[in-house]
Amino acid sequence: MADESVKFQVSGAVGTITLNRPESRNALTPEMIGELGKAVKACASPNVRAVLLTGAGGAFCAGANVRDLVATLDEKGPEGIAQAIRELADALHNQVVLPLRRLPKPVVAGINGAAAGAGFSLTLAADLRVASHNSRFLMAYANIGAPADGGSTWLLPRLLGAGRAMELYLASQPIGAPRALELGLVTQVCSDEELDRHALETATRLAEGPTIAYGRVKELYERSWESTLEEQLDAETEAFARTAMTRDFQEGIRAFAGRRQPWFQGV
Repeated sequence: MADESVKFQVSGAVGTITLNRPESRNALTPEMIGELGKAVKACASPNVRAVLLTGAGGAFCAGANVRDLVATLDEKGPEGIAQAIRELADALHNQVVLPLRRLPKPVVAGINGAAAGAGFSLTLAADLRVASHNSRFLMAYANIGAPADGGSTWLLPRLLGAGRAMELYLASQPIGAPRALELGLVTQVCSDEELDRHALETATRLAEGPTIAYGRVKELYERSWESTLEEQLDAETEAFARTAMTRDFQEGIRAFAGRRQPWFQGV
């Protein structure tokens, strides 16, 4: 991509998105959010069957660039900063968070260091979170007198429960990888040296799986919060019937019956 603040590459069937402003701990700028949105959009390609989201350097993402917010406040006053925040949040939500959640394929976050504020929220948009031992998680918003954004007020209570989610917001203190694993905030923790390899291996394994089924279960989970049991059962039946039309499902049952490993192709 032209803007190297975000790098995107496809290797095999894995699309890797790398936040690439290590000198600022990958703090988000409006331009960076735009490039991140383009990378997420590129992951909709059928050639990409799983996505890996990570950060360059020693941090995943430090959230928004607070110095930019101060400069906007000094230059344009309270109304100016309110408008700037609306635009920044709208871009993050509509170009990045929602498209990530709606991708019909697995998204893995490889968390290599600090994930704070909007960076913390960004990890929640992934389906799996793999963290290094030195990673730290911090909502951070209350430290600057702000509520939360990036979808964290919707995603975090569903992941940890409302009580734990509120505790993390009110405490505004970093938690380490072992505690994050204990809470269920991350799914795996590995050494700093092994994170890149392990996160890529996780994404590659998923990319080689029944990605159509993964995507449909992801959609079912997403809608389950607003569905009755009866509606959810009907949605499961429809998803299963549609998936039965795919080559992957047909390969899966034939492989199972033949006692061999299936070869899934995402079709």
